[in-house]
Amino acid sequence: MMSQKTDVSYEQQLIQAKQFIRENDDFLVVSHIDPDGDAASSTLAVGWMLTQLNKRFTMINEGNTPGKFDFLWGFNHIINYTKATPSRMYSHVIAVDCADYSRIGKVKSLMNESTQILNIDHHRTNDYYGAIQLINANAAATAEVLYDLALKLEVNWTSSLGDCIYTGLLTDTGGFRYANTTPKVMRIAAEMLQYGVNGNDLADRLLEKVTYSHILLLQKALSTLSFSENKQISWVSVTKDEIAFANASNEDLEGLVNYPRNIEGIEVGILFKEVEPLKYKVSMRSAGKADVALIAKSFGGGGHFRAAGCTLLGSLEDIIAKVVKEVGLALQ
Repeated sequence: MMSQKTDVSYEQQLIQAKQFIRENDDFLVVSHIDPDGDAASSTLAVGWMLTQLNKRFTMINEGNTPGKFDFLWGFNHIINYTKATPSRMYSHVIAVDCADYSRIGKVKSLMNESTQILNIDHHRTNDYYGAIQLINANAAATAEVLYDLALKLEVNWTSSLGDCIYTGLLTDTGGFRYANTTPKVMRIAAEMLQYGVNGNDLADRLLEKVTYSHILLLQKALSTLSFSENKQISWVSVTKDEIAFANASNEDLEGLVNYPRNIEGIEVGILFKEVEPLKYKVSMRSAGKADVALIAKSFGGGGHFRAAGCTLLGSLEDIIAKVVKEVGLALQ
């Protein structure tokens, strides 16, 4: 099931992915735990393409898919593994936006050693699991890779597929503001608008609206706002009890890390989220001077140059000290 990075060109990877999909059937489509916009929209984009190709498939993820993506085609067909566990195995899997095989989570139980995986991703920290890899670390989002695959598969473009591709691009580029917003990204986005995508509506849904729970958590988080001595690193934290008090889901925490990151002069913003006693999920955002993907990887995590994360065990004070120290070294 596991593989290693090869020197196969991106074009050849696209051809291999096309063959994998064309020659097989009855796929399991999965992304990573706690799917974000790119993961959710990529899952649904693959599902839409498989439907057009008259392929059988099942979309499953461990945990809930954020409700704000419920306008996307096929959203209600994504199975929450924790609520409805299938009692069968799958021989062919398409994993999207999941850089690390372990991040598939409990859905791995639906696979065995003979399962063939098509690994579609854009993270440069991808561990190249699977029989076939379609990985472009230069792509802004997995949705961009799927745009290329859709062209190779020669599926018909509609607003349904366009919404999925546009959503992935919109969310992973921060509303087309991050450094990964390339000319190609803008060309694809413009093409999706031609297919009927309502860019204004999607931006309002996905980037502007916030929940009441988010605001309650933001109050708590900002009360913990702290800075390194040189004012280049800033961080906030939220506890499990605070998350419960706010009746917050994972999507309600989205964007909290940007508040310390957006302060003038700050190079790296960090959010420490308690998930269990003595267990914290760490999210990091970089202004560009530090590669937070490498920092996260040193702690067993991963991600992108400017956005990455990891999970650490210990007291909050010790974890903050460790992470801030490593970020400080990266900024030297």
